[in-house]
Amino acid sequence: MKNLLRSVFLTLAIAAISFAAEGEGGGEGNIAIWKWANFLVLAGALIYIILKNAGPFFEARTRQIRKDMIESEQIKADAEARAAEVDRRLANLANEIASLRGDAQRQSEVAMKRATEQTAADIAKIQAHAEQEIAAAGKSARNELRRYAAELAVQLAEQKIRARMTPDAQDALVKGFARQLQPPASSSVHT
Repeated sequence: MKNLLRSVFLTLAIAAISFAAEGEGGGEGNIAIWKWANFLVLAGALIYIILKNAGPFFEARTRQIRKDMIESEQIKADAEARAAEVDRRLANLANEIASLRGDAQRQSEVAMKRATEQTAADIAKIQAHAEQEIAAAGKSARNELRRYAAELAVQLAEQKIRARMTPDAQDALVKGFARQLQPPASSSVHT
């Protein structure tokens, strides 16, 4: 860039000198020669500057454009790869969703089966417990009924006995009991 500025400055200086020389000359022919000389100097300087700086400038610019093109191709390839990956994932998304739904349904069925089995086991335990309580209550009721029946039988027997018990029957019973307590009369002690 510095070289380009120097070359432009040099060209402008030469052009200024040639315009100054033109103004001092006296003849018409002289002026035409100076105009052509000035033009040739100016054109030569411009061509020299362009040739000197244009080659490296255009070469550097070409390298930069190639580098940018390679980078853009790489970016494009990366973007296409990412797009292909996204497309692949989207294509598999339906399968993944179906798989997840299937897994969820199987887990739900297993949980439902487990809950049903647990409920059946709980019902069986409750029924067994209820049957045991019913059996215990029945046994208790039968024992209570037997006790009550025995009490009634005793009361009935007592009533019957009291009804049959007359003072003569009482005397006979007491005499019979007393006889049982006395030793038999036929046994005597031998000396």
